[in-house]
Amino acid sequence: MEKTILITGATSGIGKATAEIFAQQGARLILCGRREERLKTLQKELDTPCHTLCFDVRDRQGVFSAIESLPSEWKTIDVLLNNAGNAHGLDPVEKASLDDWDAMIDSNVKGLMYVTKAVLPQMVERKKGHIINLGSIAGIEVYPKGNVYCASKYAVDAFTQGLRIDLNPYNIRVSAIHPGLVETEFSEVRFKGDTQRAAQVYATLDALQAEDVADAILYMTQCPPHVTVADLTLLPTAQANATIINRKE
Repeated sequence: MEKTILITGATSGIGKATAEIFAQQGARLILCGRREERLKTLQKELDTPCHTLCFDVRDRQGVFSAIESLPSEWKTIDVLLNNAGNAHGLDPVEKASLDDWDAMIDSNVKGLMYVTKAVLPQMVERKKGHIINLGSIAGIEVYPKGNVYCASKYAVDAFTQGLRIDLNPYNIRVSAIHPGLVETEFSEVRFKGDTQRAAQVYATLDALQAEDVADAILYMTQCPPHVTVADLTLLPTAQANATIINRKE
């Protein structure tokens, strides 16, 4: 695979698994994240050319400065995977933290938009590229106490559709992938480090693994150039929708 792929949130979960699977395909990787030590460790582990960028997607100036800092041989980005983002809290609206709301909107929505805007000029100029946004089943169905997290993922879906329309004249593919329950650090972040509560989310079902989502993302990039997988929803077999889950006794 002779492609250069930029992955945000590359140091853990789906981002890391996707970096690993693309490395196996021989892609050149631009690994982005907030934790520089983890980025450097991952860079050493992957048997493929890698460049690292340490920035927070919520920092608009930091995003544009990081992308602009890319050496000339790394500036041509074929695939952008907007993976960075998190859930914070699981509370009804009247009890939810405004700080949690800001964190989700700033990373899941504004951060994704900033990175897209920074990467787009070279894709538009070449009339070539592929943008893949990490959505969620939460962007298709709202679930109790999901309020602003769901709203942020609905925004990702709407932005993705808008991108696909606006970029249609430039031959740029735009895709979204919407996973259900994936066993990563997601719930640990949502529950602010409460590992016991986070483990309970996945303990009684065979949840998706980060590698399952990475496999699907790889498939999206390997389709012929005239094919765009616009939307792909991925659920564990035990999960029927956002709220119906067949948990083991």
